Amino acid sequence: MTLKKALLGLTLLLPTLLVQAHEYEAGQLHIDHPWSREMPPVAPTAAAYFVIQNKGSEADRLLSASTPVAGKAELHEHLHADGVMKMQEVKDVAIPAGGEVKFEPMGYHVMLLDVKQQAKDGDRFPLTLTFEKAGKVEVEVAVHKEAPTGHDHGADHGEHKH
Repeated sequence: MTLKKALLGLTLLLPTLLVQAHEYEAGQLHIDHPWSREMPPVAPTAAAYFVIQNKGSEADRLLSASTPVAGKAELHEHLHADGVMKMQEVKDVAIPAGGEVKFEPMGYHVMLLDVKQQAKDGDRFPLTLTFEKAGKVEVEVAVHKEAPTGHDHGADHGEHKH
C-alpha cells in the first residue's frame, strides 16, 4: 500500500473514529460516553449517565450540571433503605484521586427535570458539568433506546418518582 492510499484511508476513517470516541477531558478528569435512555414522549424527566475517571493526584468534586433541554438538572443517587429503593438529590459527588465514579442506572445519575421534549434514539444534547477544580466541561449526551453495549450501565431507570 502506498503512503498516499494509507493517508487517504485514514482521512476517510478519522471522522468515524471521532464520532465513536465519545470521551471528554477536563483537567485531570476523563469523562466517558455520556448517554441517556430514550423515554416516552410524555415523560417529564430523563436521566444522564457517564463514567468520570480522575487521573490526577488530588480529588475533585462534581458540583452541578445544567442543560438547555430541561428546566433543571440535579445530581441524584439511589439508596437501599429498609428494603426499599430510594432516590435522593445529593449536593455534590466526590471523584477520588486515581479513582472513578460511575453514573449509571440504580446509582448516581444526573436527573433532568421539566424536560421540554423527550429526546429520541440517535439524538444528542449538551450537558454542562461543573467541577470544583476542573471547572466547567460541556459534553454531548447520546440518546439510546437501550443501555449502550460494552458499558456497565445496569438496569432500566424508567420508574423514577418524585
